[in-house]
Amino acid sequence: MSTVAYITARGLFGRRRVLLLLPLPLLLVGLALICRAYDVSPDQWGQPVVVGLGLAVVLPVISLIVGTGVLGSEVDDGTIVHILTKPLPRRDIILAKLLVAAGVSAVTAAVPLFVVGVLADSVRFGLALVVGAVAGAIAYSALFLLLSLLTRRPVLLGLAYILVWEGLLGRFVSGTRVLSIEQYVISIADKIAPTGMLEGLVSVPVAIVMSVVFAVGGTIYAINRLGSFSVAGETS
Repeated sequence: MSTVAYITARGLFGRRRVLLLLPLPLLLVGLALICRAYDVSPDQWGQPVVVGLGLAVVLPVISLIVGTGVLGSEVDDGTIVHILTKPLPRRDIILAKLLVAAGVSAVTAAVPLFVVGVLADSVRFGLALVVGAVAGAIAYSALFLLLSLLTRRPVLLGLAYILVWEGLLGRFVSGTRVLSIEQYVISIADKIAPTGMLEGLVSVPVAIVMSVVFAVGGTIYAINRLGSFSVAGETS
């Protein structure tokens, strides 16, 4: 499994796709620094920057880019056959891919969120955002990795989930919030460091349980889905 993880990480950082990970975190931190430099009160910029940009855009989009990239490109170009011919359990392949996707997504999103949290409120708030970002990165990565095995348009479907389900329905239709990873992240972070900037719309127990459901359920489904792939790279 470690070999697959190493090859995945090397391939991910060797593609131009990794360059897409840099602009959003830099924009997030840059906006926070500008607001602090001009003595703008965190009450005015905290929620739009932390929630509107950080948790609603930076975290899910980075997870989408990485989560669909660790396996999706191999499915598209047919190189998945080289992995499937190796004497490795499909479980180990998926777990290795998920480990890389969740790890890269968590670090790339959590570091700027921590910086912004400290600038907006305190170190505790920054750490709360880190915990929420890690939980969200794992759940998002499992979902987007699964999408890369279910469809040839995982990025499009992932964007639909982020923009339509979470961004639109999740804010105005209460029933959809139970299936919104963004809401889980907000609730978890708000529980650790309550501030006026975060407002969890689902309970913390629901957020924790559903995060686990997304992570574990998505991983199990992805393992079963990869198991249906034949050596020729087609599904049986």
